[in-house]
Amino acid sequence: MNPADPSGASPGASSGPPSGPGAEQALHAARALILADLAARDVADAEVVSLVEESVAHRRWWVEQWPEGAAYVTGLVAQDVQDALLERHGRWPLCPVCDSGDPHALGVEPELGTDPRWVCEQAGVVVARVGSLGSGAAGNAGGGEGGSPGVG
Repeated sequence: MNPADPSGASPGASSGPPSGPGAEQALHAARALILADLAARDVADAEVVSLVEESVAHRRWWVEQWPEGAAYVTGLVAQDVQDALLERHGRWPLCPVCDSGDPHALGVEPELGTDPRWVCEQAGVVVARVGSLGSGAAGNAGGGEGGSPGVG
């Protein structure tokens, strides 16, 4: 404890920007939802979980700069992880709706909004809310040919 500061804060510690507990709750919720989707498609290995952690850390800074943006964090983290997986492993999550044509990834809609959903942009259908890929019949279809299920 710093004798000059009876609050018990360590020297050099600051309360930071006004992100508050709401921002942290939004970040933790986003992390949990994305991890649930990754686990539903059997791609939540240590390297992929690290990608989620990197995105959450980046979005923590973003929410500190724009606290009103906390409502959009889940969709943004989903897009961040999707982009990182594309660069390192391939498309994710693969569309469980389309049976013909090349395998393609679901998109996140709205791109910047609340209540983000995984959408097949080719068929124009909502597949699941972000965090719910493991729910229902469509959520269980996630394998690609060879390689990791859900990453193709």
